[in-house]
Amino acid sequence: MKAAILTEFNTPVTVQDVPQIPLGPKDALVRVDAAGVCHSDLTVATGGTGQALPLVMGHEGAGTVLETGSAVTAVKKGDRVIAAFIPVCGHCWFCVHGHTNLCDTMAAMRAVPRGKLANGQPLWTHTGLGTMAEVMTVDESMLVRVETDLPAEQLALIGCGVTTGVGAAINTAQVEPGSSVAVIGCGGVGQSIIQGARIAGAARIFAVDPVELKRQTALKLGATDGVNPKDGDPVEQVRALTGGRGADYTFEALGLPETIVQAYNMARRGGTATIVGMARADATITLPAQALFRNERRFLGSYYGSAQVQRDFPRLINLVESGRLDVGAMVSRRIAVDGVNEAFRAMEAGEVIRSVITW
Repeated sequence: MKAAILTEFNTPVTVQDVPQIPLGPKDALVRVDAAGVCHSDLTVATGGTGQALPLVMGHEGAGTVLETGSAVTAVKKGDRVIAAFIPVCGHCWFCVHGHTNLCDTMAAMRAVPRGKLANGQPLWTHTGLGTMAEVMTVDESMLVRVETDLPAEQLALIGCGVTTGVGAAINTAQVEPGSSVAVIGCGGVGQSIIQGARIAGAARIFAVDPVELKRQTALKLGATDGVNPKDGDPVEQVRALTGGRGADYTFEALGLPETIVQAYNMARRGGTATIVGMARADATITLPAQALFRNERRFLGSYYGSAQVQRDFPRLINLVESGRLDVGAMVSRRIAVDGVNEAFRAMEAGEVIRSVITW
């Protein structure tokens, strides 16, 4: 199979032919029909997570089951599936208590090599998936069977960006009707937060991003106001738009220490700041301790949109099919797998919302 492989941090990804390995009893072989290029992939490629190398890139994708192991019960040959980058074992403490996005088997799944290079070196996959490949071998607990005619490129985005963003607004922060919302960073995840806030009934949605394309796209997808940080302190701009208070809900979708602090300061007293972007492993933030209690802001982390994927993937598909959630508008470019490095460049340059690999 052809796969986009990272062999060294801060170097270009290379497309290589990798031989298939035998399926384990709980594994499925999936033809990847589409894979999204997410900013988290770039964080991995630049060493931000310390992932083991060499690595098949990609964690956002959808495809079709080609073959299953002897003990697989969740999917069968021919099923359309969305890959979930967090497994759902169904029996650990977090799964039993409704927090499947924190499943205890996550680390173990990611530690399983899924192939070998020509020199015999073990080959890992990003988050246990490796969607930037023609096919992927994955544990059944990381696949959700879906019944829909939506194109694969839209299903792929549901696998990460859409679920992360819409879920952050609806599941984590629980945005209330009539409220004000500010979103810092309007890439794929940020656009999904904006749509989640719109679906939840927010009255004012401020799209905070220096890139004109992203602000304009946000206005089409539900934002009421665009805020350009180049025009001045975005915290003060949002406060000016909210009677001096700040937004009821703020979201950070970049994973940068400075914008995480901005999101906290942009929320009104008694408001909620939700951190959605994945920061580098060595990143830290500093907040004034007294303000944490005096302003009574809630400061939340949101991992995978606090989603329960078996429940939320079908819900999101229903929203797309009913016209209430626009995933197609987030697909800026369709590329071949050998265009991944160019997709990273375009993402950093702010030229795209999402690039999608199709085969």
